[in-house]
Amino acid sequence: MDDINAWVWWLIAAAGLGIPLVVTAMPEFGMFSVGAVAGSVTAGLGGGVVLQVVVFVAVSVALLAVVRPIATRHRTQQPQLATGIEALKGKQAVVLERVDGSGGGRIKLAGEIWSARSLDSGQAYEAEQEVVVVDIEGATAIVM
Repeated sequence: MDDINAWVWWLIAAAGLGIPLVVTAMPEFGMFSVGAVAGSVTAGLGGGVVLQVVVFVAVSVALLAVVRPIATRHRTQQPQLATGIEALKGKQAVVLERVDGSGGGRIKLAGEIWSARSLDSGQAYEAEQEVVVVDIEGATAIVM
């Protein structure tokens, strides 16, 4: 074991920390792995054991402090561009055939004709009235 340099041990530690990253999808292990690579570089440049550990800890903590909040923010952000059904929610539509709670009506939404029903089963909308799409269930627009 004495014939293996310290930088090799740091690379083995980096690979060892990379395995839980892949298995658990926890990015923190990746940050520790990068810290171990930094410790390996320090060892390769001739730094002592104390300096290697300090570099490992400093790089790991710096990555945790900087990268983790950014990654968390990106993970919880909603996409800015709504597509598909999400893009239709909140849009205005024109009633073509009487819309009520039973679902037998028709509306013109984004240039297409959709079946529709009212959100409130007691509310009805007559032809030519403007409504707002609240939700889409299958091929039926829920309007109010």
